[in-house]
Amino acid sequence: MPSSADTATAGAISSTNRPRTLWETIRAIVRVTSGNFLEQFDFFLFGFYATHISHVFFPTGNDFTSLMSTFAVFGVGFLMRPLGAVILGAYIDKVGRRKGLIVTLGLMAMGTVMIAFVPGYQTIGILAPILVLIGRLLQGFSAGAELGGVSVYLAELATPGKKGLYAAWQSGSQQVSIMVAALLGYALNVGMDKTTLADWGWRVPFFVGCLIIPLLFLLRRRMEESPEFAARAHQPRPSLGQVSASLARNWPIVAAGTCLVAMTTTAFYLITVYAPTFGKVLKLSTTDSLIVTLLVAISNFIWLPIGGVISDRYGRKVVLLTMTVLTIITSYAALSYLAAAPSFTRMLGVLLWLSFLYGMYNGAMIPALTEVMPQTVRVAGFSIAYSLATAIFGGFTPAISTALIQYTQDRGAPGYWMSFAALCAVLATLWFYRKRPASQTPTVQS
Repeated sequence: MPSSADTATAGAISSTNRPRTLWETIRAIVRVTSGNFLEQFDFFLFGFYATHISHVFFPTGNDFTSLMSTFAVFGVGFLMRPLGAVILGAYIDKVGRRKGLIVTLGLMAMGTVMIAFVPGYQTIGILAPILVLIGRLLQGFSAGAELGGVSVYLAELATPGKKGLYAAWQSGSQQVSIMVAALLGYALNVGMDKTTLADWGWRVPFFVGCLIIPLLFLLRRRMEESPEFAARAHQPRPSLGQVSASLARNWPIVAAGTCLVAMTTTAFYLITVYAPTFGKVLKLSTTDSLIVTLLVAISNFIWLPIGGVISDRYGRKVVLLTMTVLTIITSYAALSYLAAAPSFTRMLGVLLWLSFLYGMYNGAMIPALTEVMPQTVRVAGFSIAYSLATAIFGGFTPAISTALIQYTQDRGAPGYWMSFAALCAVLATLWFYRKRPASQTPTVQS
């Protein structure tokens, strides 16, 4: 009797012989992006409830020190991503997208459950922050290949000329998770008093994340293998050593890919994960910050596929350069404008502008990054570039933004960090799309 994996592979191969219906395409996208939802759901909650988490797990007696400790643990989780990208990315390239993404979801679920149920510092002492750190490391390790695996799967699923549109739903699923988390936070903020929320109420959304894990596993298990991977099911597949050697030989393209992702990861964590904390810095209400975050996630969800479609039609380069140059010119000015006279209206307007820049850029960047990676190490190559960028830029964006404001006394200072990330992306784009002989294409040699 054939196994479920064999059935999934056979189904994927057979699907290459006929066009997929719209409903089949939607189901495939939902199944593969389900793990992405859990990953970003937890990451956003950790950033949003950073103040409460800092008091429960990192009680130093100084609010700034406690908050920086929390954001440091948040950032350290991202340092595991490159390791996960190489190890799990090579595994996914070898055994298939379906099997590999089930493994990443399992590791991510373990981290989620650990963070949700760990007692506070007052109960178990130093063990509390250590267990939270372990949970973040597990999440970071699994996320190192999750984003790459999902992005590559969607790119391989895409019909000709629509790779940008399909790949955009990787980030689109993250925006849905932000919407759900923001709505839960809003409900808790309205329904609970501040003391209850600080004591245990902040854990409720994490418990909700635990409750949906079985559903996410069910969706992933019903995934078909990507048609492109299934079609080469009997070809030699790279070992971990071969993948690592290939990436080492081609370090320039990995470095350039990291810089290409810098704009995406910095902008995303600034306008979503850090936004509620930034709202508190500006003395805005928690409710206002949550509403802004919800609307920003909706805006991201709209602009991502538009950026992908425009890049499909007019090319990746024009979209990437336009959005990064606009970011360099406007990000600090926009945040300074907000900081000069903080209000709900100004915060919404400024973050919606940054959302436009992020969504359009990322809609083009995701398919661009999949296109420069060869078939045999596509997940590992994509994942290591994305993970390094997230570790260097995005994961520490909340901590860097907090430190910049603290030490410069300029509440618009996070704009400097976003502009720097955009400059890195400009240089990477120019490098990838520089003029070269027609026989040369910007791809990693396997």
